[in-house]
Amino acid sequence: MIRRRVRRDRRGEFELRIPPDERDLLRSVGPQLRDLLVREAASAQGGEDTAVSRLFPVAYPTDEDRQTEYRLLAHDELLASHLGALAVLEETAGADRLDEDQLLSWMRAINHVRLVLGTRLDVTEDGDERPRSARDPRAPAFAVYDYLTYLQGEIIEALSG
Repeated sequence: MIRRRVRRDRRGEFELRIPPDERDLLRSVGPQLRDLLVREAASAQGGEDTAVSRLFPVAYPTDEDRQTEYRLLAHDELLASHLGALAVLEETAGADRLDEDQLLSWMRAINHVRLVLGTRLDVTEDGDERPRSARDPRAPAFAVYDYLTYLQGEIIEALSG
């Protein structure tokens, strides 16, 4: 029987049953993504890192003026939201229990990391890009991607239950 990593308790909080090595991983992904986000935000051009740009969707793909206006209005708010979710993940990675807002932040932060990592790995629905050997230098990154996908599924299931 597989033990759930995240489950709702009788009080409506969420119990975390995450082993220490997985908690260490969760603690490490926040600063890595934060550094990418801050570096990209500080870039004079912005949007240079296609993996990071996935977190800042284009609202007006056929209207450059409206897209520029949208970016000016929404970018800082999106960035603050992304950084806030990462901060909650880092601050609570060692917790045994989370409230719903904290778990929603975890879900957002994990999704952001997955999007960036998945873009860098060229993940597709077909799965053809997967390493065929543990010696493939991409294998560790795919393992992290797969773990985060699994944990995100656990979070979604716990939130919906």
